[in-house]
Amino acid sequence: MSSRSAITFRDLTFEWPDGTVALDRLNGTFTTGRTGLVGRNGAGKSTLLRLIAGVLAPTSGRIDVVGDVGYLPQTLTLTDTTTVAELLGVDHVLSALRAIEAGDVDQRHFDAVGDDWDIESRADEALHDIGFGAADLDRRVGEVSGGEAMLIAITGLRIRRPAVTLLDEPTNNLDRPTRARLAGFVDTWPGTLVVVSHDLELLEHMDATAELHAGTVEVFGGPYSDWAEHQENEQAAATQAARTAQQALKVEKRQRVEAETKLARRERTGKKTQRDGGIPKILAGARASKAQASAGSMRTTLDDKVQAAQAVVDAADARVRDDEHIHLTLPDPDVPRGRRLAEIHDGERTVVVQGPERVALVGPNGSGKTTLVEQLVHAGEQAPGRPYGTLLTDRVGYLPQRLDALDDARSALENVGDVAPGTPPGTVRNQLARLLLRGSGVDRPVATLSGGERFRVSLARLLLADPPAQLLVLDEPTNNLDVASVQQLAEALDAYRGALLVVSHDHRFLDRLGIDAVLELDQGGRIHRRDGLGG
Repeated sequence: MSSRSAITFRDLTFEWPDGTVALDRLNGTFTTGRTGLVGRNGAGKSTLLRLIAGVLAPTSGRIDVVGDVGYLPQTLTLTDTTTVAELLGVDHVLSALRAIEAGDVDQRHFDAVGDDWDIESRADEALHDIGFGAADLDRRVGEVSGGEAMLIAITGLRIRRPAVTLLDEPTNNLDRPTRARLAGFVDTWPGTLVVVSHDLELLEHMDATAELHAGTVEVFGGPYSDWAEHQENEQAAATQAARTAQQALKVEKRQRVEAETKLARRERTGKKTQRDGGIPKILAGARASKAQASAGSMRTTLDDKVQAAQAVVDAADARVRDDEHIHLTLPDPDVPRGRRLAEIHDGERTVVVQGPERVALVGPNGSGKTTLVEQLVHAGEQAPGRPYGTLLTDRVGYLPQRLDALDDARSALENVGDVAPGTPPGTVRNQLARLLLRGSGVDRPVATLSGGERFRVSLARLLLADPPAQLLVLDEPTNNLDVASVQQLAEALDAYRGALLVVSHDHRFLDRLGIDAVLELDQGGRIHRRDGLGG
């Protein structure tokens, strides 16, 4: 892999309009090749990508990028009228080509086409790789699944071939076969690729791993597993160094105390000798002056040693990470065993979800999993020939795939307050703080939050529900969460005493939940139930 610098940022600072500092004098370099960018939720990964892409402008500092930039945002902004061609990013070139073919020789059309006269054939070839074709270019993306929309957008970047490509959580909503296909794309991706992801398998396909932590970017040459092992060894060494430094500091402090005790004893002995008249007064005075000077010198030397030992402790402690974790305690909904909470039908069979059962809803992209849970939760109209659900309780908590239940213009505090009108604002703030949303961050518009932070606002809306939900319906809940937060969410759900219906392609996550049953939805709309997660 070439080590040429492709992206360089110097003293990069970005502040949100309310004065909240997202990045402060950040310095770093991404080289050509494939780099996985990791870090805790809220560290600023998505903000950094948006700055590199030019979506945001730095408050100060500079960014230098070699070549043009292609960017896949964490959350695709889609409307039902968006076409596949628009999602691919080739709509303006196709429109110009069609105008030229129709006889319009306006120069602006030729400028729009540039060197992309073969764009339609290239689009057709790339779309065939993901199960679509040129005939789908005018199709509305409302007709495809979230995972298919993500894959089409990634395919558009492959077609356009920018010098620098930025992907923010590209595996969100992708099923396992599609994730494997994306990994194959990544292996042969031309130019520079920077990927923000919590998908450990995808991160294994990176040439380098960069971590954004505590306001700095450090780049490690190797995939995520090598970086994680290196980080673990570093932290073990740092922890041991901190213990050793603490012990040395205790020794220096003890010696300082012992020296002070000796000096006090010597001073008392000298005063007693002088009182008893054992030596002439003038000689006693000289001895006292000399003793005071010696004691002062000793104290200075010992104080210097204590301060030096303290400095070593501070330096060692600074190397030991004390990363904060979200704290989740889901309320007890007191669901009787066997209580029927929901039914799911496919026209041939009916599957019952009952408390406190844990059910995973799986299936390939485009099979209709999100449509099914949305119809279930919102009691929407049943689509002909498609499975549908019926709720048997009104105590349901729902985390949608796109987190679009939040009002982007309002703050986190206001969004949570909407579903908990009787809860004091202080209690809401405390709950958000347990989810690492604090201070001015809870007062900022939700639109400025990262995907992980938006998820935690949505989660807070569930935690404060009164009465607690008897059934939690979660659609791809690990999207946008860092590795540690996925673990903590799994632990909280494992202790939850209500029923779970979870849509997820993350088998590691599902395995942690102790799934009782799996409902597999095929492309034909049929439901196949099996016990346990299995392979």
